[in-house]
Amino acid sequence: MADTKPGAPTAQTEHDAGGHKAGFPPFDASTFSSQLLWFALAFGALYYLMAKVALPRVGAILENRQNRITGDLDSAAAMQKQADDAGKAYDKTLADARARAQTMGQEASAKAAAEADVKRKTIEADLNARLAAAEAAIASTRAAAMANVDAIARDAAAAIVQQLTGKAASADAIAAAVAAVKNA
Repeated sequence: MADTKPGAPTAQTEHDAGGHKAGFPPFDASTFSSQLLWFALAFGALYYLMAKVALPRVGAILENRQNRITGDLDSAAAMQKQADDAGKAYDKTLADARARAQTMGQEASAKAAAEADVKRKTIEADLNARLAAAEAAIASTRAAAMANVDAIARDAAAAIVQQLTGKAASADAIAAAVAAVKNA
């Protein structure tokens, strides 16, 4: 770079101008052996790093992940079993409660029916007693009224005869007339 005038030929331009073209360096046969050596060293170093550092870490991560998944699946299966057992226990408890409720309902219904039957019989007996007393009172009132009817009929007949004829009728004749009408 001592003489860098514009337009002055450089080493590169002289090389290109000489008719020799530079090729792609990896395909240059003169550097092929050194490239193979560096390729082998780089491949060996990367292989060593992968085998000793990266792959064990990835393997440990995958193993931890698999262990976590397995543990979660086992935990989920245990929880599912607990939920199934709890569901079965709930169903059994519910069935028992329904059976008890049905039994209690039947017992209450039978008890209520028995109590109603006892009350019905008590009320029927009371009504029958009242009915008998009422019938006796009616019969007694009827008998008293019928006894009074004869006396009223005799008095009325005597009053009518007295009014029509102006004379008092005999008590025997009035009694015989009332008896004849009564039997007819």
